[in-house]
Amino acid sequence: MLKNSIKAPDFKLSATPDKQISLSEFIGKKIILVFYPADWSPVCGDELAIFSSSLKLFEKYNVQILGISVDSKWSHAAFSENRKLKFPLLADFEPKGAISIKYEAYSTATGTSKRAIYLIDGMGIIRWSYLSPDNINPGVDGVLDALENLIGEK
Repeated sequence: MLKNSIKAPDFKLSATPDKQISLSEFIGKKIILVFYPADWSPVCGDELAIFSSSLKLFEKYNVQILGISVDSKWSHAAFSENRKLKFPLLADFEPKGAISIKYEAYSTATGTSKRAIYLIDGMGIIRWSYLSPDNINPGVDGVLDALENLIGEK
C-alpha cells in the first residue's frame, strides 16, 4: 500500500464502454478508491453494495466513490446494473492491473486487485488507506472514521 501524505498517482480508466474517468478531474473533491478482486464474487458484491447503500452517509463529506478492479468495462456494466450500484466502476483491464500495481493493490498470485481502500483529499493527497484480506468485507466504518478525522484536522 502507498503511504499516507503522498500524491495519489493519476490515472484514466474506462467507466463505461464509451466513457473514461481520470482521478485528476475530481480535484477539489475527496475520493474513495475501492480496489476489489472481482466482479461477481460474493464478498465484492456485498462490499460494493454497502458503499452504494451508504452514499447518503458520504454526501456530507463531498466524496466521490470509485470502484476499481481488473475486470473489463463490459463486466463492470453488467455487474453494476445487476447490483444497482450508484458509483462508477473503473476497468483496470488493459494493461491488466496497471493502476492497481501503481497503488500497490495488486496480487500477482491471483492476477486481481487486492481488497484495498484509499481516501484521497481534494488536493490529490492520500490521507488514509486500508488493506483487507480478500475474503473479508471491510464495510464503510473505517473510511467514515477517516473522513471524520480528516475534517477534524482542518
